[in-house]
Amino acid sequence: MNNRKQPKLIIVIPCYNEQEVLPITAPMFLEKINSLINQKLISSDSKIMFVNDGSKDNTWNIIQDLAKSNDKYIGITQSRNRGHQSTVLAGLMEAKDMCDITISIDCDGQDDINAMDEMVKEYLNGCDVVYGVRNDRETDTAFKKNTAQAFYKILNFLGAEVVYNHADYRLLSSRFLNEFANFEEVNIFLRGMVPLVGFKSTSVYYKREERIAGESKYPLSKMLGLAIDGITSLSIKPIRIITSIGVIVSLISFILMIWAVIQYFKGDVISGWSSTVVILTFLGGIQILSIGLVGEYIGKIYMESKNRPRYIISERTYEK
Repeated sequence: MNNRKQPKLIIVIPCYNEQEVLPITAPMFLEKINSLINQKLISSDSKIMFVNDGSKDNTWNIIQDLAKSNDKYIGITQSRNRGHQSTVLAGLMEAKDMCDITISIDCDGQDDINAMDEMVKEYLNGCDVVYGVRNDRETDTAFKKNTAQAFYKILNFLGAEVVYNHADYRLLSSRFLNEFANFEEVNIFLRGMVPLVGFKSTSVYYKREERIAGESKYPLSKMLGLAIDGITSLSIKPIRIITSIGVIVSLISFILMIWAVIQYFKGDVISGWSSTVVILTFLGGIQILSIGLVGEYIGKIYMESKNRPRYIISERTYEK
Protein backbone atom coordinates (compact mmCIF):
# COMPACT_ATOMS: atom_id res chain seq x y z
CA MET A 1 0.00 0.00 0.00
CA ASN A 2 0.89 3.67 -0.40
CA ASN A 3 2.14 5.42 2.74
CA ARG A 4 -1.04 7.47 3.10
CA LYS A 5 -2.47 7.55 6.60
CA GLN A 6 -6.07 6.76 7.47
CA PRO A 7 -7.95 9.53 5.65
CA LYS A 8 -10.85 11.55 6.95
CA LEU A 9 -13.77 10.82 4.63
CA ILE A 10 -16.83 12.95 3.95
CA ILE A 11 -19.60 11.24 1.97
CA VAL A 12 -21.33 13.95 -0.08
CA ILE A 13 -24.99 13.15 -0.80
CA PRO A 14 -27.11 15.51 -2.96
CA CYS A 15 -30.81 15.55 -2.02
CA TYR A 16 -33.81 16.98 -3.84
CA ASN A 17 -37.30 16.08 -2.59
CA GLU A 18 -36.05 12.87 -0.97
CA GLN A 19 -38.28 12.71 2.11
CA GLU A 20 -39.43 9.21 1.20
CA VAL A 21 -36.04 7.59 0.69
CA LEU A 22 -33.79 9.56 3.08
CA PRO A 23 -35.02 7.90 6.32
CA ILE A 24 -34.24 4.53 4.71
CA THR A 25 -30.82 5.23 3.20
CA ALA A 26 -29.38 7.53 5.91
CA PRO A 27 -28.91 4.61 8.37
CA MET A 28 -27.31 2.62 5.54
CA PHE A 29 -24.72 5.35 5.01
CA LEU A 30 -24.09 5.53 8.76
CA GLU A 31 -23.59 1.79 8.96
CA LYS A 32 -21.16 1.93 6.03
CA ILE A 33 -19.04 4.76 7.44
CA ASN A 34 -18.85 2.97 10.81
CA SER A 35 -17.80 -0.21 9.01
CA LEU A 36 -15.00 1.66 7.21
CA ILE A 37 -13.87 3.10 10.55
CA ASN A 38 -13.90 -0.33 12.20
CA GLN A 39 -11.80 -1.71 9.32
CA LYS A 40 -9.34 1.14 10.02
CA LEU A 41 -9.65 2.31 6.42
CA ILE A 42 -10.75 5.83 7.42
CA SER A 43 -10.41 8.01 10.51
CA SER A 44 -13.01 8.07 13.27
CA ASP A 45 -13.94 11.73 12.62
CA SER A 46 -15.32 11.00 9.14
CA LYS A 47 -18.75 12.44 8.29
CA ILE A 48 -21.83 12.08 6.11
CA MET A 49 -22.81 15.38 4.45
CA PHE A 50 -26.31 15.79 3.00
CA VAL A 51 -26.63 18.66 0.51
CA ASN A 52 -30.19 19.88 0.13
CA ASP A 53 -30.97 21.31 -3.31
CA GLY A 54 -33.77 23.64 -2.26
CA SER A 55 -36.23 20.78 -1.79
CA LYS A 56 -39.93 21.61 -1.67
CA ASP A 57 -40.80 18.78 0.69
CA ASN A 58 -39.59 17.87 4.19
CA THR A 59 -36.05 16.88 3.12
CA TRP A 60 -34.21 19.70 4.91
CA ASN A 61 -36.10 19.11 8.17
CA ILE A 62 -35.16 15.42 8.01
CA ILE A 63 -31.49 16.35 7.45
CA GLN A 64 -31.57 18.69 10.45
CA ASP A 65 -33.11 15.97 12.62
CA LEU A 66 -30.47 13.47 11.48
CA ALA A 67 -27.70 15.95 12.39
CA LYS A 68 -29.17 16.28 15.88
CA SER A 69 -29.45 12.52 16.31
CA ASN A 70 -25.83 11.65 15.44
CA ASP A 71 -22.70 13.78 15.06
CA LYS A 72 -21.66 11.73 12.03
CA TYR A 73 -24.46 13.45 10.07
CA ILE A 74 -23.98 17.03 8.86
CA GLY A 75 -25.96 19.00 6.33
CA ILE A 76 -26.02 22.11 4.19
CA THR A 77 -28.79 23.57 2.06
CA GLN A 78 -28.77 25.71 -1.04
CA SER A 79 -30.77 28.94 -0.99
CA ARG A 80 -32.92 27.57 -3.82
CA ASN A 81 -33.05 24.69 -6.28
CA ARG A 82 -30.07 24.89 -8.66
CA GLY A 83 -29.82 21.39 -10.07
CA HIS A 84 -27.99 18.16 -9.31
CA GLN A 85 -24.57 19.15 -10.68
CA SER A 86 -24.48 22.44 -8.77
CA THR A 87 -25.52 20.62 -5.61
CA VAL A 88 -22.79 17.99 -5.87
CA LEU A 89 -20.26 20.77 -6.55
CA ALA A 90 -21.47 22.72 -3.49
CA GLY A 91 -20.92 19.68 -1.29
CA LEU A 92 -17.48 18.97 -2.71
CA MET A 93 -16.29 22.55 -2.33
CA GLU A 94 -17.70 22.73 1.21
CA ALA A 95 -15.99 19.47 2.16
CA LYS A 96 -12.58 19.91 0.48
CA ASP A 97 -10.99 21.79 3.39
CA MET A 98 -12.60 19.57 6.03
CA CYS A 99 -11.32 16.15 4.95
CA ASP A 100 -8.77 14.10 3.02
CA ILE A 101 -11.20 12.41 0.63
CA THR A 102 -14.82 12.73 -0.48
CA ILE A 103 -17.15 10.17 -2.00
CA SER A 104 -20.15 11.61 -3.82
CA ILE A 105 -23.20 9.36 -4.17
CA ASP A 106 -26.94 9.81 -4.72
CA CYS A 107 -29.22 9.13 -1.76
CA ASP A 108 -31.67 6.84 -3.59
CA GLY A 109 -29.86 3.61 -2.72
CA GLN A 110 -29.23 2.58 -6.33
CA ASP A 111 -25.44 2.80 -6.17
CA ASP A 112 -23.79 -0.01 -4.20
CA ILE A 113 -22.39 1.59 -1.03
CA ASN A 114 -20.17 -1.45 -0.48
CA ALA A 115 -18.06 -0.27 -3.43
CA MET A 116 -16.76 2.44 -1.07
CA ASP A 117 -14.46 -0.10 0.59
CA GLU A 118 -12.62 -0.69 -2.66
CA MET A 119 -12.62 3.03 -3.47
CA VAL A 120 -10.86 3.88 -0.21
CA LYS A 121 -8.36 1.04 -0.73
CA GLU A 122 -7.55 2.41 -4.19
CA TYR A 123 -6.96 5.84 -2.61
CA LEU A 124 -4.61 4.26 -0.08
CA ASN A 125 -2.81 2.66 -3.04
CA GLY A 126 -2.13 6.10 -4.49
CA CYS A 127 -5.16 7.08 -6.60
CA ASP A 128 -6.65 10.57 -6.25
CA VAL A 129 -9.72 9.76 -8.37
CA VAL A 130 -11.73 6.54 -8.19
CA TYR A 131 -14.73 6.21 -10.50
CA GLY A 132 -17.72 4.09 -9.56
CA VAL A 133 -18.72 2.34 -12.79
CA ARG A 134 -21.79 0.23 -13.45
CA ASN A 135 -20.96 -3.24 -14.72
CA ASP A 136 -24.44 -3.89 -16.13
CA ARG A 137 -27.82 -2.27 -16.78
CA GLU A 138 -30.12 -5.15 -15.87
CA THR A 139 -32.42 -2.89 -13.85
CA ASP A 140 -32.94 -0.46 -16.77
CA THR A 141 -35.73 -0.62 -19.31
CA ALA A 142 -34.70 -1.36 -22.89
CA PHE A 143 -35.35 2.29 -23.80
CA LYS A 144 -33.21 3.68 -20.97
CA LYS A 145 -30.44 1.16 -21.62
CA ASN A 146 -30.22 2.07 -25.30
CA THR A 147 -30.47 5.82 -24.73
CA ALA A 148 -27.82 5.68 -21.99
CA GLN A 149 -25.41 3.80 -24.25
CA ALA A 150 -26.06 6.28 -27.04
CA PHE A 151 -25.53 9.14 -24.54
CA TYR A 152 -21.98 8.04 -23.66
CA LYS A 153 -21.04 7.19 -27.25
CA ILE A 154 -22.25 10.55 -28.58
CA LEU A 155 -20.46 12.43 -25.79
CA ASN A 156 -17.17 10.72 -26.58
CA PHE A 157 -17.62 11.14 -30.35
CA LEU A 158 -18.26 14.85 -29.94
CA GLY A 159 -15.16 15.37 -27.84
CA ALA A 160 -16.42 15.21 -24.23
CA GLU A 161 -14.10 12.83 -22.35
CA VAL A 162 -16.27 10.73 -20.04
CA VAL A 163 -15.93 7.34 -18.36
CA TYR A 164 -18.44 4.88 -19.84
CA ASN A 165 -21.30 3.96 -17.48
CA HIS A 166 -20.05 6.35 -14.79
CA ALA A 167 -22.36 8.99 -13.34
CA ASP A 168 -21.48 10.91 -10.16
CA TYR A 169 -20.45 8.12 -7.80
CA ARG A 170 -16.74 8.75 -7.27
CA LEU A 171 -13.96 9.27 -4.75
CA LEU A 172 -11.95 12.48 -5.00
CA SER A 173 -8.98 13.44 -2.83
CA SER A 174 -8.61 16.87 -1.27
CA ARG A 175 -5.50 17.37 -3.42
CA PHE A 176 -7.67 16.86 -6.49
CA LEU A 177 -10.42 19.15 -5.17
CA ASN A 178 -7.99 21.98 -4.44
CA GLU A 179 -7.00 21.95 -8.12
CA PHE A 180 -10.57 21.41 -9.28
CA ALA A 181 -11.60 24.57 -7.42
CA ASN A 182 -9.70 26.52 -10.11
CA PHE A 183 -12.28 25.40 -12.69
CA GLU A 184 -14.68 28.31 -12.39
CA GLU A 185 -17.15 27.76 -15.24
CA VAL A 186 -20.85 28.19 -14.52
CA ASN A 187 -21.94 25.46 -16.93
CA ILE A 188 -21.13 22.39 -14.85
CA PHE A 189 -20.83 18.84 -16.16
CA LEU A 190 -18.84 17.03 -13.49
CA ARG A 191 -18.42 13.66 -15.17
CA GLY A 192 -16.71 15.43 -18.08
CA MET A 193 -14.77 17.98 -16.01
CA VAL A 194 -13.19 15.52 -13.55
CA PRO A 195 -11.00 13.76 -16.18
CA LEU A 196 -9.65 17.16 -17.29
CA VAL A 197 -7.89 17.70 -13.95
CA GLY A 198 -5.70 14.64 -14.25
CA PHE A 199 -3.99 12.81 -11.34
CA LYS A 200 -3.83 9.05 -10.98
CA SER A 201 -7.25 7.43 -11.37
CA THR A 202 -8.89 4.03 -11.55
CA SER A 203 -12.38 2.50 -11.61
CA VAL A 204 -14.35 0.29 -9.24
CA TYR A 205 -17.17 -1.74 -10.76
CA TYR A 206 -20.50 -2.49 -9.11
CA LYS A 207 -24.04 -3.58 -9.85
CA ARG A 208 -26.65 -0.83 -9.68
CA GLU A 209 -29.99 -1.62 -8.06
CA GLU A 210 -33.43 -0.13 -8.46
CA ARG A 211 -34.38 3.01 -6.52
CA ILE A 212 -35.42 2.06 -2.96
CA ALA A 213 -38.25 4.60 -2.71
CA GLY A 214 -39.54 7.78 -4.29
CA GLU A 215 -39.34 8.81 -7.94
CA SER A 216 -36.38 9.43 -10.21
CA LYS A 217 -35.30 13.08 -10.40
CA TYR A 218 -33.77 12.55 -13.85
CA PRO A 219 -36.50 12.10 -16.50
CA LEU A 220 -35.63 12.01 -20.22
CA SER A 221 -35.91 15.80 -20.60
CA LYS A 222 -33.27 16.39 -17.90
CA MET A 223 -31.02 13.71 -19.38
CA LEU A 224 -31.19 15.43 -22.76
CA GLY A 225 -30.42 18.78 -21.11
CA LEU A 226 -27.46 17.23 -19.29
CA ALA A 227 -26.17 15.76 -22.56
CA ILE A 228 -26.40 19.12 -24.34
CA ASP A 229 -24.67 20.87 -21.42
CA GLY A 230 -21.92 18.24 -21.40
CA ILE A 231 -21.22 18.52 -25.11
CA THR A 232 -21.36 22.30 -25.40
CA SER A 233 -19.45 22.90 -22.15
CA LEU A 234 -16.53 20.64 -23.00
CA SER A 235 -16.13 20.58 -26.77
CA ILE A 236 -16.38 22.74 -29.90
CA LYS A 237 -16.50 19.67 -32.14
CA PRO A 238 -20.23 20.18 -32.96
CA ILE A 239 -19.34 23.60 -34.41
CA ARG A 240 -16.66 21.99 -36.56
CA ILE A 241 -19.09 19.29 -37.70
CA ILE A 242 -21.60 21.96 -38.75
CA THR A 243 -18.80 23.83 -40.56
CA SER A 244 -17.87 20.62 -42.41
CA ILE A 245 -21.50 20.04 -43.39
CA GLY A 246 -21.66 23.63 -44.63
CA VAL A 247 -18.56 23.11 -46.78
CA ILE A 248 -19.92 19.84 -48.21
CA VAL A 249 -23.35 21.33 -48.97
CA SER A 250 -21.70 24.37 -50.56
CA LEU A 251 -19.59 22.13 -52.82
CA ILE A 252 -22.62 20.08 -53.85
CA SER A 253 -24.57 23.28 -54.52
CA PHE A 254 -21.71 24.66 -56.64
CA ILE A 255 -21.56 21.46 -58.68
CA LEU A 256 -25.34 21.52 -59.18
CA MET A 257 -25.14 25.16 -60.24
CA ILE A 258 -22.55 24.32 -62.93
CA TRP A 259 -24.73 21.39 -64.04
CA ALA A 260 -27.79 23.65 -64.28
CA VAL A 261 -25.91 26.21 -66.41
CA ILE A 262 -24.68 23.47 -68.77
CA GLN A 263 -28.18 22.06 -69.06
CA TYR A 264 -29.54 25.53 -69.77
CA PHE A 265 -27.18 26.10 -72.70
CA LYS A 266 -27.94 22.60 -73.99
CA GLY A 267 -31.62 23.48 -73.94
CA ASP A 268 -32.35 20.51 -71.69
CA VAL A 269 -34.05 22.36 -68.85
CA ILE A 270 -36.27 20.24 -66.59
CA SER A 271 -39.06 22.21 -64.94
CA GLY A 272 -40.50 21.08 -61.63
CA TRP A 273 -41.19 22.50 -58.21
CA SER A 274 -40.75 19.28 -56.16
CA SER A 275 -36.98 19.08 -56.48
CA THR A 276 -36.67 22.81 -55.77
CA VAL A 277 -38.81 22.57 -52.62
CA VAL A 278 -36.88 19.55 -51.34
CA ILE A 279 -33.50 21.27 -51.82
CA LEU A 280 -34.69 24.53 -50.25
CA THR A 281 -36.23 22.70 -47.29
CA PHE A 282 -33.04 20.72 -46.72
CA LEU A 283 -30.83 23.79 -46.86
CA GLY A 284 -33.27 25.72 -44.62
CA GLY A 285 -33.15 22.93 -42.04
CA ILE A 286 -29.34 22.89 -42.05
CA GLN A 287 -29.27 26.66 -41.59
CA ILE A 288 -31.74 26.64 -38.70
CA LEU A 289 -29.86 23.78 -37.02
CA SER A 290 -26.58 25.65 -37.45
CA ILE A 291 -28.00 28.88 -36.02
CA GLY A 292 -29.48 26.98 -33.08
CA LEU A 293 -26.17 25.27 -32.32
CA VAL A 294 -24.21 28.51 -32.53
CA GLY A 295 -26.89 30.11 -30.33
CA GLU A 296 -26.36 27.37 -27.72
CA TYR A 297 -22.67 28.24 -27.52
CA ILE A 298 -23.40 31.98 -27.43
CA GLY A 299 -25.84 31.32 -24.57
CA LYS A 300 -23.09 29.48 -22.67
CA ILE A 301 -20.73 32.44 -23.23
CA TYR A 302 -23.48 34.80 -22.02
CA MET A 303 -23.98 32.83 -18.81
CA GLU A 304 -20.24 32.58 -18.17
CA SER A 305 -19.75 36.32 -18.71
CA LYS A 306 -22.20 37.11 -15.89
CA ASN A 307 -19.92 35.30 -13.44
CA ARG A 308 -22.82 34.45 -11.13
CA PRO A 309 -22.18 32.17 -8.15
CA ARG A 310 -22.63 28.51 -8.99
CA TYR A 311 -24.25 27.78 -5.63
CA ILE A 312 -25.31 29.67 -2.51
CA ILE A 313 -25.36 27.88 0.85
CA SER A 314 -28.03 29.41 3.05
CA GLU A 315 -27.86 27.14 6.13
CA ARG A 316 -25.61 24.59 7.78
CA THR A 317 -26.25 22.16 10.61
CA TYR A 318 -22.83 23.01 12.04
CA GLU A 319 -20.61 26.00 12.68
CA LYS A 320 -18.04 26.47 9.95
